[in-house]
Amino acid sequence: MELPLQLHLHRWERRTPDWTAAAVAGFAGGAVLMMLELIWSGVSQGDAGLWRTSHLVAALLLGPEAMWSASPGFDAGLVIAALITHYLLGIAFGMVLGFVATGFHYEDNAGAMTGIGAAFGALLYGINFHVMVRWFPWFMELQGWPTFAAHVIFGVTAALLYWKLARSGPARRRFVQ
Repeated sequence: MELPLQLHLHRWERRTPDWTAAAVAGFAGGAVLMMLELIWSGVSQGDAGLWRTSHLVAALLLGPEAMWSASPGFDAGLVIAALITHYLLGIAFGMVLGFVATGFHYEDNAGAMTGIGAAFGALLYGINFHVMVRWFPWFMELQGWPTFAAHVIFGVTAALLYWKLARSGPARRRFVQ
């Protein structure tokens, strides 16, 4: 007896995501990503490279000269700039993830959200470290499996937090006018 193969493909439907949940999920996912980057930098480069990623991220906001203008160690101004940049990008990416998940009706399924989050993180890594390096070449330094894994973990964290935090029922199901 042959079992029919059923694909549960969802069609796009323009719906309003829970923007607050998406922003919080992206913020928290960004915090997890930053901690993973800090741990990896400390493990792989020791104290000398512990703050290197912060310098590279701060250069997005302050310009590339910021990477070289300060000592290679801790610099409060660069770390603050990196935190602001990282969290704003995390919030923006969380909102994109919430928009996509809600539009395809995946926000009620933790398994689907895990897969979407992992794919989103992998896509984000590809865009950030293989496309955006044309404009921000200093990010080539961060290419590799640890950064890829950290971005996948960001995506999964943000997706599962969105799944957990998003309002349920009629408040979430409103259509965009």
